[in-house]
Amino acid sequence: MKDLIIVGGGPAGVASGVYAARKHLHTAFIAEEIGGQSVVSEGIENWIGDAKVSGADLAKRMKMHLEAFEGTHLELHLGERVDHLERINGGFAATTKSGKRFEAKSVLVASGASRRKLDVPGADIFENKGVTYCASCDGPLFGGMDVAVIGGGNAGFETAAQLLAYAKSVTLIHRHKDFKADRITVEKVCADPKMRVITHAEPTEVLGENGFVTGLRYRDKDSGEEHELKVSGVFVEAGVIPNTDFVTGLLELDPVGRIKTDPKDQRTSVEGIWAAGDVTDELYHQNNIAAGDGVKALEDLYLWIKTR
Repeated sequence: MKDLIIVGGGPAGVASGVYAARKHLHTAFIAEEIGGQSVVSEGIENWIGDAKVSGADLAKRMKMHLEAFEGTHLELHLGERVDHLERINGGFAATTKSGKRFEAKSVLVASGASRRKLDVPGADIFENKGVTYCASCDGPLFGGMDVAVIGGGNAGFETAAQLLAYAKSVTLIHRHKDFKADRITVEKVCADPKMRVITHAEPTEVLGENGFVTGLRYRDKDSGEEHELKVSGVFVEAGVIPNTDFVTGLLELDPVGRIKTDPKDQRTSVEGIWAAGDVTDELYHQNNIAAGDGVKALEDLYLWIKTR
């Protein structure tokens, strides 16, 4: 039985994997791929230590960092997806979709989340060519341009606030009449003269020419009429789907399926299991925060193992 199983290859998982290896914890690191959600970003400008790095390059660096510690204490099992996690005598067992089984005294779940995609014609064609799911990663690329934001929750308005620093104009489209975002956030963002809000409307098609976004078509839900918005970027904040299917019934989850954690140490509802990154109910979801939470969890986990 190993000391630790780490599930997930994003910033939280990689950071905890490096720390686990350095602390000589016998660890099985299981992930489908390395990099997390931002692997598709053309340019990340807020990863500390890099003025700008592509998602693909950041993923390569993360993988190289892990591989530098691979050996006696750290086993990398890439291309594997955990299908089931269960308690066993003395710890936990993780079974992958390919049938491999790993046993350990503790588990760190860092399986991340998947962005809820915009499901309209053209959205998939122009993904990363104007359609994006990460304002903090891609926002600066749209400096001086007209952009749209899809979503009326806090994430949508926070995205709009970020984009107002770069864009010529920001139009937020929300499918309901009322916003889910905090009132003070809505008022502050809407006070910007470059901001426009369209409510009770839904996107119907992403338009483009020469491989890049040129516009967004949307339908007014009151009149049924369709309109066209000239934009160069479409930022989608339709929520995320946490990758928690393998812990359902084992860990306490919030209403949207994220793992509930103690923010002081990243402990979950089950002793011996920690969680970090976008799979948790952490208020802010960014690469740097996920990495920090992974380190925090590992530090607490290490003390737990050594003092049992």
